[in-house]
Amino acid sequence: MNTFRLAALGGAIALLAACGSRPPDAAMAMKAARPGELHTCEGLEAAPGVVFTAVRSVPAGPVAVRGGSEQAPAHCLVQGRMAERTSTVDGQRYAIGFELRLPQAWNGRFLFQANGGLDGVVVPALGGIGGGGPRTNALSMGFAVVSSDAGHPAPNPRFGLDPQARRDYGYSAVAQLTPVAKQLVAQAYGRPADRSYIAGCSNGGRHAMVAASRLPQAFDGVLAGNPGFHLPRAAVAQLYGAQQYAPLATARTPQGEPDLQTAFTPGQLQTLSRAVLARCDMLDGLTDGIVGDLKSCQARFNLGRDVPTCTAGRQDSCLDPAQKMALARVFAGARDSNGRQIYSSFPFDPGVSGANWREWKLASPATRDAGAMAFIFSTPPMTDRPQGMAFALGFDMDRDAPRIDATQAPYDESAMAFMAPPNAERLQSLRARGGRMIVYHGTGDGVFSSDDTAAWYDRLQATHAGRAGEFVRYFPVPGMNHCSGGPSTDQFDMLTALVDWVEGGHAPEQVLAEARGPGSPQPNPEVPAGWAPDRTRPLCPYPAVARFRGGDTERATSFACVAP
Repeated sequence: MNTFRLAALGGAIALLAACGSRPPDAAMAMKAARPGELHTCEGLEAAPGVVFTAVRSVPAGPVAVRGGSEQAPAHCLVQGRMAERTSTVDGQRYAIGFELRLPQAWNGRFLFQANGGLDGVVVPALGGIGGGGPRTNALSMGFAVVSSDAGHPAPNPRFGLDPQARRDYGYSAVAQLTPVAKQLVAQAYGRPADRSYIAGCSNGGRHAMVAASRLPQAFDGVLAGNPGFHLPRAAVAQLYGAQQYAPLATARTPQGEPDLQTAFTPGQLQTLSRAVLARCDMLDGLTDGIVGDLKSCQARFNLGRDVPTCTAGRQDSCLDPAQKMALARVFAGARDSNGRQIYSSFPFDPGVSGANWREWKLASPATRDAGAMAFIFSTPPMTDRPQGMAFALGFDMDRDAPRIDATQAPYDESAMAFMAPPNAERLQSLRARGGRMIVYHGTGDGVFSSDDTAAWYDRLQATHAGRAGEFVRYFPVPGMNHCSGGPSTDQFDMLTALVDWVEGGHAPEQVLAEARGPGSPQPNPEVPAGWAPDRTRPLCPYPAVARFRGGDTERATSFACVAP
């Protein structure tokens, strides 16, 4: 791991305070974490209400994860569960399952690994650093890392029948597990962690943003990737999208329902991607297959004008008028019949050509989103309706969408209350304690809109008198789909940047990102053929844009982050 720099404290702070000036960011840094060694593993003792199911030493080597493996150093593995109970609502057994990995060579830091999707699975606690195909993980960097299932035993939305399971999924599992994990870290190393972090992408990014609001004293640094912080609204938008795309389908499923995959051919989405590039690629000073100036692009690109219109049947090289109308409605944001906006707009971005974008828009609504809306986000749960595509197409934007804001005994918190971070644009407590937060979001995300994240950051700036960048920075990732992939430079390390900010006082002015072309350990098949396989670009803090300044067009050093 990088050596984290720490500026001198003391006299500089006193001098600047006397002059009435704000100390430089380096002077406000927290003390750097101190390395340590593992004292005990098998001798760890569980707190009341905590049950260990395994405690063992693990030698250095690969750990199976997501159909592949990641390298891990020698460490202690603790697996268990806590807060076991039987629901009085659905009669099911619930507990917060967890896994804690404690490296032999410790860097003095603790990381809560916030997992994604519906949770329900204890993912190996290795600790993501951001982006796709990461070269390392937090455990290998020396962090003690904990992971959980967020309080339910399977990624099945039916846990939403239980009110406490809803709360655990939304925020309570993180709140309950964090002190338990920290206590075990202190046992294992003979002292508490010096610095604590939370990191995740997708729903994990939402978990991180919720922690910044609800648990500002628990974490010194927060890393939130592609955050679904308005997740119930995004799920409604997914069903809205299915309703727009269904009339475009040219085939039916074996169940006789519209096959959304036939609403657009992959070639048509490539045509849309190329049209966005044709109008916007050069706005950052270089025609290179990346739209760096996304805000200017939205003002410049016109779907009706810039994409050829099919006149003789559906073809890969054009979109027919009905397809254009459906896309225009979806990209403008889900609305009810009165035009009231339910969820954010989406930006037109070259990432629409990504397989992941297509998966979220055309496959997910009938599976993930229909189930989540029926059982988790609707109050009361909508158990009396047929599921799948029938649910998606039968969902009423006027009658059913308001259920995400409703309460009804025994569901005393609405979905928006238990899922969204409260007062997300304030964060005064995090700022006051010296905490730091980095948010990143792929602009080609097909489920959680980067427009929503940019609007949140604009509100944060307004609340903090234009000085939000002193403790929170947002990095759009051009072309990246949901957490990774798409025609993008999607390999980057946000965790090191966050630690260096928290403990060294060095606010990230840019983060280096690399393409995963042919020859990479984990190639991204959507890296365009014309790119250098190891192309690099700077990711810039919003609203700055990476502008070409001359030199090698494949290297980040030829670009500068320039404010608008």
